[in-house]
Amino acid sequence: MTTSVPDVPSAIPIGDSAAVSRVLQNALDLALAYIDLQFTDVTGLVKTVTIPARQLEAALKQGVWFDGSSVEGFARVAESDMYLRPDPNTFAVIPWETDRRIGRLICNVYTPDGEPFAGDPRAALQNAVAKAESLGYCYRLLPELEFYLFSPPFDSLRPQTDDRAGYFDASDKETRLVRRAITDALESMGITVDSSHHEVGNGQQELDLSGLDALAMADAVMTARLAVKSIAKNYNLFATFMPKPSASMAGSGMHIHQQLIDTQTGVNLFFDLNGDHSLSLLAQEFLAGQLAHARGLCAIFAPLVNSYKRLVAGLEAPTYITWAQLNRAALVRVPRARADQPDSVRLELRALDPSCNPYLAFAAMLCAGLDGIAHKLPLPTPAEEDLHRFNARRHSLLALPTSLGEAVEALRASTLAGDALGVYLLDRFLDAKRIEWDEYMLHVSQWERDRYLQSY
Repeated sequence: MTTSVPDVPSAIPIGDSAAVSRVLQNALDLALAYIDLQFTDVTGLVKTVTIPARQLEAALKQGVWFDGSSVEGFARVAESDMYLRPDPNTFAVIPWETDRRIGRLICNVYTPDGEPFAGDPRAALQNAVAKAESLGYCYRLLPELEFYLFSPPFDSLRPQTDDRAGYFDASDKETRLVRRAITDALESMGITVDSSHHEVGNGQQELDLSGLDALAMADAVMTARLAVKSIAKNYNLFATFMPKPSASMAGSGMHIHQQLIDTQTGVNLFFDLNGDHSLSLLAQEFLAGQLAHARGLCAIFAPLVNSYKRLVAGLEAPTYITWAQLNRAALVRVPRARADQPDSVRLELRALDPSCNPYLAFAAMLCAGLDGIAHKLPLPTPAEEDLHRFNARRHSLLALPTSLGEAVEALRASTLAGDALGVYLLDRFLDAKRIEWDEYMLHVSQWERDRYLQSY
């Protein structure tokens, strides 16, 4: 439920007046019919309030109220009034809406008292980014977003695809068209796609987004997920970011390449020609922080019961808390970089999957790295060998959680998560994940019936 507000609480900022004016002029020039006001719940699902374009000025200058009591991780019924404040810098036209011209604005959530809502995932990332900026760092990210395209008729038990292409194959004619349509849509919205290609699995695709600061990238990932699912429907296909749609299919991850950029000079602070793997001491401490907190934050990076069907030994997905350059089973990989290309030095975190809430995940990643810098954590020895063949080495390594239940308990015990997300938001996330795990534990699967029903 939404309602207009006669007066804006003075404590709530309405954004840069010049940016607001640009949005209003663009909406007028483009003859927009409606505006989607988008925000994100604690689990990473996009929520939308749609207003007629004639109400855009009021929304930008006065905001829009909505009932937050039914949104996952938001307020109790007695505290349900919430306020959407659109960020004018996120204005774009939604290109896959063909019947009317519809604009989009991403919003922050405020309380009626004019305070940022403690359960707003976007605000959690903004707080983490502000902390980094106070230290002179811009957190820059480049994600690899994997997903599947399935063919109708859709069967949730046995999803099918007519696409039999493999990794980097050029024979996937129809899915190439879909990837190009997705790329065109995203670029029209100001999101640059570095490349796209077919992935390992039949029907599996990948989009590689150009680098952005963490907040803009979280917005871009949410937009990309909407674009992929919406455009796939236009081609009579079904898109999913489920990490492991089937036991016989390759899992879908969202590897994240990370850099810290000096806010004054624009220099990549992770580069040092004389450092190990060309990593600066700052980069090594940042990496050490992410390794130290990886187990406790894994539920944020891989948030579904299904996520842990992907994080299995032997599938080029991380299962141990290690770093390396060549070993693609490492949790964090340092891709090779030429000495004359310092901007290419980066850290690739490989535990995330595309079902995660990027606002929470990026905030947790950043805070873990900053904690490593603050405490000058030493970097462990890299593990370049095949971890699943060398048992002696394996037994000395700390493993990631193997189930959502285990990951939730590790998150509850984390010494960093409350600082990274805020206690309120962390508690709401834990509540949602405990419910998901409890429901899963009560479910009796077809595998169990096939294996046990007649034997016992």
